[in-house]
Amino acid sequence: MMKKTLLSSAIATALLAATSAQAGVSMNIGVTNNYLWRGVTQTDDGAAVSGGVDYNHDSGFYVGTWASNVSFGGVADYELDLYAGYGGEFKDFGYDVGVISYQYPIGETYFNEVYANGSFKMISFGVAYTFGSDDDTTAELSKGDVYGYVGADFDLAEGYGLSLLVGSYNFDNAAGDDYTHFAVSVSKGDFSIGVEKNDRTNTGAGEDNPRVVVSWSKEF
Repeated sequence: MMKKTLLSSAIATALLAATSAQAGVSMNIGVTNNYLWRGVTQTDDGAAVSGGVDYNHDSGFYVGTWASNVSFGGVADYELDLYAGYGGEFKDFGYDVGVISYQYPIGETYFNEVYANGSFKMISFGVAYTFGSDDDTTAELSKGDVYGYVGADFDLAEGYGLSLLVGSYNFDNAAGDDYTHFAVSVSKGDFSIGVEKNDRTNTGAGEDNPRVVVSWSKEF
């Protein structure tokens, strides 16, 4: 099962948002025509419904959970993420460090990451390192994998926003499976539409085709 994204991943967006969230409990829900994580579909190009709960403390500490349906050829039908971290801001610089566990209870599998994200004005960047899974010997679930990204967000006229992202995934036990992905999206309010593409050419026909993603999300 391929590990599943930042700015293109609902979880990564939630983690960065935690650095500026008010203290207390918040919830979020979302719907998308295709759940893409780090440039790779997690729902076999099908729709996904997601939701999560977060607690943010005045100190900058946060904990949360997030869930979505997934489809990996029958080995799992939902993903449950558990995470905790610390974030804050210093002048124009934002920071966020923490740990996250991606759980797939139906398939009885999981993997864990530590991450560090940063931002400076409209620029965002980050890195995640896999430190454990249920099977550290396989090519697709192994410790030592590293994902990094850099992105930019721009405010446009009439309340629209533009987001750009480039990410790179390097696998410790998967020679030849490393890949890069690109994303661009436009948003207004709770809606966004974007295009994502990766260069994974050795994993099956159509894997590297561009994909259009339309999403709606709401936090309350």
